[in-house]
Amino acid sequence: MESIFHEKQEGSLCAQHCLNNLLQGEYFSPVELSSIAHQLDEEERMRMAEGGVTSEDYRTFLQQPSGNIDHSGFFSIQVISNALKVWGLELILFNSPEGTGQ
Repeated sequence: MESIFHEKQEGSLCAQHCLNNLLQGEYFSPVELSSIAHQLDEEERMRMAEGGVTSEDYRTFLQQPSGNIDHSGFFSIQVISNALKVWGLELILFNSPEGTGQ
């Protein structure tokens, strides 16, 4: 029997450790997850800009910190979901109709 891969918790990089433990290897680093987070930030910025770059909502949005990453090592569920897509995997929330079998 092969050994089970376990990446110990380091700092606040829960998403990285979760993904690597799930996939059983060192597949994601903070740099790679940061790249996904910044890509999501840019997609969100572009969508917000569709409402007008001079709108109050857009200006307020630009002043807010990222919801996908922070300085502590936090990564959003959207980052985790996009990281899994690289492997052809889909994140299904446990309380969604798909997750409950309804």
